[in-house]
Amino acid sequence: MRLRHKPWAKEEMEKNPNIVIQNPSRVKGKWSELFGNHHPIYVEVGTGKGQFLLGMGQAHPNVNFIGIEKYDSVLITAMERVKEAGLSNVVFLNEDVEEILDFFGEGEINRFFINFTDPWPKNRHEKRRLTYQSFLEKYELLLKEQGEIHFKTDNQGLFEYSLHSFSKYGLILNHVSLDLHNSNFEGNVMTEYEQKFHERNMRIYRCEAVFRQK
Repeated sequence: MRLRHKPWAKEEMEKNPNIVIQNPSRVKGKWSELFGNHHPIYVEVGTGKGQFLLGMGQAHPNVNFIGIEKYDSVLITAMERVKEAGLSNVVFLNEDVEEILDFFGEGEINRFFINFTDPWPKNRHEKRRLTYQSFLEKYELLLKEQGEIHFKTDNQGLFEYSLHSFSKYGLILNHVSLDLHNSNFEGNVMTEYEQKFHERNMRIYRCEAVFRQK
């Protein structure tokens, strides 16, 4: 994906610190205080332009959502969408998911969403996949007891790899769908990519992976 550089994006996000949280390491372990409540906290890694979290935030006002996106020229759109909608339960981090342990405390998160992530198809890039073991170790540390990962992709190879990775790690697989939009799954909120793929009648793969009791 080729990104159009927006040199003003970073400055604009800094003007909206209530939506794009600056220096998130200072909030580590204190996200409930930032939101002002003790609602569940759901995190999307690689949030893109924010369509998914916007829809989720509107549909679930009693859940707090945090989107992580390292490209400011993409995240600025997500910020503008949430600002226009006036949502107080959706915020973003302009950070790299590789550093996720710096932003959250142990057992602070209830659920992770991984949507249409880069498949990194070459074997030498396996460690970059967001469902690789090293990432699962980080998610497990940050999730509450029996926390969940909800995963969606259009890439069959990545889906098969992820199912194997989840199973090998010892996660319990639920609601595995090989064709999400032709299933009986209810409450699905589409991402930008998902909407495009759906319009092209492309198959969407989805599963939920639950960590066992610690």
